[in-house]
Amino acid sequence: TAGYVQGQAREDLFAVMQAANVDLKSFNENFYRRLCGGHLADVLETLQYIKHQTQVWLEITTLLIPGENDSVAEITALSQWLVENLGPEVPLHFSAFHPNYRMNDTPSTSIASLLTARKIAMNQGLHYVYVGNVHNRQAASTWCHNCGALLIERDWYQLGVWGLDQRGGCAKCGMMLPGII
Repeated sequence: TAGYVQGQAREDLFAVMQAANVDLKSFNENFYRRLCGGHLADVLETLQYIKHQTQVWLEITTLLIPGENDSVAEITALSQWLVENLGPEVPLHFSAFHPNYRMNDTPSTSIASLLTARKIAMNQGLHYVYVGNVHNRQAASTWCHNCGALLIERDWYQLGVWGLDQRGGCAKCGMMLPGII
């Protein structure tokens, strides 16, 4: 979802949903107006609603577009807002942009840019930050926030090592991985 649903429709939708991945396209109002025809505040309100007023498992995806929403300042502000308003355990996915449709002249997102965004977000306190639309096993996999063990190995859409016990905790240290089992 893009997170624009509000009012009774929002209540009805999330009452029957178990999980949602909301696109947080940018942390800049001008970006939302110019490229999305919407408002950042509406999406932030929906994120807070899902996290604090429902039982829905929430994940967030930001498509990093070179020169549009990939600055250190914006990624830092976005990450800080997530930690302060939703908590450090909400997963954040940074996906690579590939030229298409109205943005054919914009280059693809580099792996270096994705890894920089991931590092910034983790330095701001987010525990589960991933990169997508690229092959990078290290940054696409889930690691135990407590002991650093590999919990769920991913490379694009391929799964590998599974380091969870039957309860959904780390097989090495026992720390429970947040989420829905």
